[in-house]
Parts: sequence; C-alpha cells; structure tokens
Amino acid sequence: MANEVDATLAALADPTRRRIVELLHERPHRAGELVATFQSSAPTISRHLRVLRHSGLVAEHGLADDARVRVYQLQPEPFIALSAWLDQVQAFWTDQLGAFKEHAERTRKATKT
Repeated sequence: MANEVDATLAALADPTRRRIVELLHERPHRAGELVATFQSSAPTISRHLRVLRHSGLVAEHGLADDARVRVYQLQPEPFIALSAWLDQVQAFWTDQLGAFKEHAERTRKATKT
C-alpha cells in the first residue's frame, strides 16, 4: 500500500494535476476539454495526464465513433488507499491527543489536591 500511496501523493503534488482530478471528479472529460480549461499547451496537459495515468489515478479510453478522442475518468482504487492511509494517521493523532488529554486532566487533579 505504501508504494501506491507514494505514487498518489507524488502525482497530486502538482496543482495542475489536482485541478484535473477535481474536474474529473465532476464527470469524465475529453482530453481537449481539459486542455481548454487551462492556459497550457496540449503537450503540457498530456504530460500531466500521463503522470495521473501512471499513478493509477485516471484511466483513459477512446470513443467507439472516433478513435482519436481520448476520454479520461478517475479510478477509485488509489483514492481508497490514500483515504485508508489518512485514516491510520488520523487514528494515531486521535490516540495521542486522547492520551495527552488524560495526562493533563490527571496532572490538573493532582495539583488541586
């Protein structure tokens, strides 16, 4: 799971790729639609899409009636793995803060007596 989460975080480190993910969260998009959204060239967006594909965050498929058109959509698996990892981190900090709270309350009670 660590390698998958590493790839996901590396892909999402770039703000353009995060914005692409946000757009694909709404619905699948054609490559041309994504290019039109940004003030970047088609090759630049293509490189971002390649990183997202290689990390497993998005998948591409063609249209039956036009093989030149590529449609991109999100893949749930990497986001599920990232969410599970974040849940583990959050559980750790919740436990740590709970233990600190108990310690602070014990210390406060001890100083009052």
